[in-house]
Amino acid sequence: METRNRRTAGAVRLQILLFPFLFSLFCRAVSEQIRYSIPEEMAKGSLVGNLAKDLGLNVRELPLRKLRVNSENKYFTVNEEHGNLYVNYRLDREKLCGEKPLCVLNLEVVVENPLNVFHVNVAIQDINDNTPQFVKNNIDLEINELAQPGARFPLEPAQDLDVGINSLQSYHLSPNPYFVLELKENPDGNKYAELVLEKPLDREKERSLHLILSSVDGGEPVKTGTVPININIIDANDNPPIFTEKIYKVSMRENLPKGTLVLQVKATDADEGTNSKITYSFSNIRQSAQQLFGLDASNGKITAKGILDFEEKNSYTFDVEARDEGSLTAHSKVQIEILDENDNAPEVTLTSVSSPIPEDSLPGTVIALIKARDRDDGENGDVACLIQDNLPFKIISSTNNYYKLLTDSPLDRERTPEYNITITATDKGSPPLSTQKTILLQISDINDNGPVFEKPSYTAYVPENNPSGASIFSVKASDRDLDRNARVTYSLLSSSVQEMPLSSYISINSQTGAIYAQRSFDYEQFREFEVQVQAQDGGSPPLSSNVTVRVFILDQNDNAPRILYPSLGADGSALFEMVPRSAEAGYLVSKVVAVDADSGHNAWLSYHLLQATEPTLFSMGLHTGEIRTARAFADRDAVKHRLVTLVKDNGQPPLSATVTLNLVFAENFQEALPEMSDQLGDSTLQSDLQFYLVLALALISFLFLLTVTLAIVIKLRSSRKPKLLQCFGRDPFCKTVPTFPPNFGDGTLPYSYQLCLSSESKKNEYSFLKPSAQISENVLCSENSGTLLMNNGCSVLTSETETAEVMSNSNSYCAETRAAPAYNITVTATDNGTPPLSTATTIQLRILDTNDNGPLFDETSYTAYVTENNPRGASVFSLRAHDPDVAPGAGEKTPVTYSVTEGQIQEAPLSSSISINSETGALYALRPFDYEQFREIRFQVQAQDGGSPPLSSNVSVTLFILDQNDNSPHILHPSFPTDGSTGVELAPRSSEPGYLVTKVVAVDADSGQNAWLSYQLLKATEPGLFSVGLHSGEIRTARYFLDKDALKQSLVVLMKDNGQPPLSATATVTVVVADSIPEILSDLSSLSAAAADPQSSLTLYLVIAVASVSGLFFTLIIVLVALRLRRWINSQLFDSSSSRLPICGEVIIALNNNMAYINMCIKMWKPAIIKILIINKATKLHRRLDKIAGIAVLPLRLGVPLLANAEPGLEPEIHPSLLRCDCSVTQRRSQRK
Repeated sequence: METRNRRTAGAVRLQILLFPFLFSLFCRAVSEQIRYSIPEEMAKGSLVGNLAKDLGLNVRELPLRKLRVNSENKYFTVNEEHGNLYVNYRLDREKLCGEKPLCVLNLEVVVENPLNVFHVNVAIQDINDNTPQFVKNNIDLEINELAQPGARFPLEPAQDLDVGINSLQSYHLSPNPYFVLELKENPDGNKYAELVLEKPLDREKERSLHLILSSVDGGEPVKTGTVPININIIDANDNPPIFTEKIYKVSMRENLPKGTLVLQVKATDADEGTNSKITYSFSNIRQSAQQLFGLDASNGKITAKGILDFEEKNSYTFDVEARDEGSLTAHSKVQIEILDENDNAPEVTLTSVSSPIPEDSLPGTVIALIKARDRDDGENGDVACLIQDNLPFKIISSTNNYYKLLTDSPLDRERTPEYNITITATDKGSPPLSTQKTILLQISDINDNGPVFEKPSYTAYVPENNPSGASIFSVKASDRDLDRNARVTYSLLSSSVQEMPLSSYISINSQTGAIYAQRSFDYEQFREFEVQVQAQDGGSPPLSSNVTVRVFILDQNDNAPRILYPSLGADGSALFEMVPRSAEAGYLVSKVVAVDADSGHNAWLSYHLLQATEPTLFSMGLHTGEIRTARAFADRDAVKHRLVTLVKDNGQPPLSATVTLNLVFAENFQEALPEMSDQLGDSTLQSDLQFYLVLALALISFLFLLTVTLAIVIKLRSSRKPKLLQCFGRDPFCKTVPTFPPNFGDGTLPYSYQLCLSSESKKNEYSFLKPSAQISENVLCSENSGTLLMNNGCSVLTSETETAEVMSNSNSYCAETRAAPAYNITVTATDNGTPPLSTATTIQLRILDTNDNGPLFDETSYTAYVTENNPRGASVFSLRAHDPDVAPGAGEKTPVTYSVTEGQIQEAPLSSSISINSETGALYALRPFDYEQFREIRFQVQAQDGGSPPLSSNVSVTLFILDQNDNSPHILHPSFPTDGSTGVELAPRSSEPGYLVTKVVAVDADSGQNAWLSYQLLKATEPGLFSVGLHSGEIRTARYFLDKDALKQSLVVLMKDNGQPPLSATATVTVVVADSIPEILSDLSSLSAAAADPQSSLTLYLVIAVASVSGLFFTLIIVLVALRLRRWINSQLFDSSSSRLPICGEVIIALNNNMAYINMCIKMWKPAIIKILIINKATKLHRRLDKIAGIAVLPLRLGVPLLANAEPGLEPEIHPSLLRCDCSVTQRRSQRK
């Protein structure tokens, strides 16, 4: 695209129109080239064009693609936001390009992602900003007067830095009668002027002439430069100098030293004398050439004054003037061609470098764009770029002296993190010159290396009972990548240990790899477990590696021995053992059987008799736990003995357990029963809060009733006549009769207690718990009748005497009997007579047995099967060995004794699990076996004969435990809170059918089909609303929620295994239908209230009852105290006013309506009393007084209280003026009114 700046002047428009044509001739057509044309001297920030639009780039992607301009001089700048190209500062075409007719600046526009280079050409158009100027301020010429018309005199040309139409176009000469001006042009296009003589000169008329030479350019506006020409007319000189050549041409190499002879011009003059002396000088020469060349005026030698540079200018053209003494001149042209030499090393410019680059860059990825150029010409300017051979890169040539540095093979940052790539640019000159440019290329990391652990696997040892949160091990992984890609985080892969999530046992620090124990480990629960640790880096995508860490739990002595026998009673009391009184020393009384859950030496148990009523009477086996009598029972010994046995393990520190045995010496149970019955009295009732509340309620109620009763009794007694008034006489109403509140003794406490005794016997009966174990023995009662054969034949005994020969009977037999094998040897002695006589005698030879045969088992190994949960002490298997030998001194086989070699089962002694009958070989289980703890037991049984020395043999016995369905399903989820309430799940109201509400997760410790679990919805608030997966346990909605559905749904899920009979467990799940948590808070609160312990209600009622009764009791006490205090105050007031009794002559004022008080007053004052004033209409008192003769009763009711010592309900009221009454009738009447 070209941008043309239009001008009004026609010359400028012509220049702009011709520019594309000229530019296309000058430049090669290059793909992806953008062309702009701007005038020189544009202001800084002037717009050149929109690069983004012209290149077809998306403006939004410019920041990502990093659009920028690469050039040696920052003439232009580009805006990264909208892609406009601006002028960076004022451009002067004359400084940039000098005399070149076309001034084009080449720019490289680079974009990335992907990398691409666009070539932009900006043509700087010339404007007429330079005036033509002459080198000299004036031109001096000397012309002979004899010069003929037509003589030519070259003039010093003017110089115009502009080009094209703006450059020098013509010269003008001021009008004169002698000379005209003729315009000439050099081969390089420069114009100059010559003076042409038209009319002969006459020195006698004019000695000198003064002309004005004007130089005019073609710009708009036109600019003109002038110089004065001073012509001095000299006397005649007939012959001008003549050069040997019209044009001198010479070629010379650049960079020649100063003073080098370029050429020598020569001119001759036919004159003689001084007129033939010629001097040489430059004419029509540019200032730049004059600075480089020097001319010897006397001999015409042209030498180099400066260093010639082909790259600055490759040819020079100027004129040489030869002048004789007569001022006649001749001119010749000199053309000097500069030959290029390889004097410029290549220039290497890094146009674009992508550093760092990712290590996963594909081969062929562009790393850098390199521009290499050489200012020399021809082969000297041809440049080739190379890099080192041992690098995974290559360099290829692109267009316009550009090279691309590409990746040639895969990169690996971990092997080589950076490269120093040296680019060598070499030209083809002689000698070749080269330039090196080094690029530091860094390789950026990508996540191509996963973390690597230091070891392929780890083993950690942790003692049990470790503190929770303690660091138990540490793993370390390294990643060869960098920064985030090398940042390793550690995690534990999901797994389970004994059906529990691994996260509940251990955790790992994600940064350091330290493994922490989340809980204390128990060697007795599990002895080792494996965990997969994953190390994952922070790359994207992340890489990871796994390692196995085996954690071994080391046993510590943390388990005290557990006593299996004797077991305590249900109330915690020790059980009784009965020992016959006739028991001899060594009698086995009982055996303490204990096991230790620890292993190794921590489980070695020893038994000690810690305390005994009679220490010398019993002994205990150190390792067997057998309690035996140490001596016979004596009459002085107590009948009942208490033994405290200590069982101690071998750990450090040792742990122990004690068990108490009560021994009773008796011959039968009836005799021992009275001694045993005393033990029951030792038990005490366990009191709790409710008991104390009941006791407090009963006590307070009793005190309350007692207080009420006492108050009633006191009140009744206070209503009788006081004993103090009995001295004044008899009164039918003053008898003091002791009265009691009715039904005082009929009160009962709110609780009753019952004592239950046996009605059939005076003695209490006890029931003792005894271990119920079915013991069965399989005794093999078979006779091992074997025959002992002596296969050595019948021996021959030979005895030679002088008269006879004794020979053994060759037909004697070898006999064997069950009692003792023997030989009957018949010896026959026969003489040599005729007939021969013989005598026979029999020798009975018995063979004595030696212990030369060891016991032999029936089989080489035995396999037995026993179901788990077998009864303790049951026979699980029987084996037998026979010995061909015979016991010495007896006719029976040698007895064989059996024993189990020492071993361990889960770190416990084998003897705590298996025992063998030493005589019959029957194996017994000492405890129930659990398939979930171990599935097989391997041990050795030894059979030993009774010989001396004894011989023995061993056989391997494998006892397989068969699984039974003895474990019900164990619910892992939902887990129930500690208060026993059900778990709550939230289901949105908008749930669609099939929405997963929760999942019931259960496990069964059994194996095989016994562990197959099925899930069923046993009960639901809305049966059709939810469904449970038969094998998955997933609770899902079966339909949409309706408005009529309850907000709170209770689901009972049944988990059942596949055993026979099947075992099951239930889980209750409460589902609340709501869309938010606040909506279900009220439901949750009701759930919590519903789960309260019902026992708390009884406790609450008891507390309320105690508080109520206590309140009533204290209220009664306060009322009684207040009444007593009031009576005491009234009595004090009555005593203080006794000096002024309210008696006025014949009137008695009955202040308190007390009959006893009135009777006392009548007896004391009867002669004067005629009237009695009764207050408040006391009806009963009125009737009584009416019966007394001579007394007038006047009922009154007055309004002001006087005293407060009357009985309740009969408080007297009388006006205070009565207290001041006198004995006058008038006053009495007025007062009566």
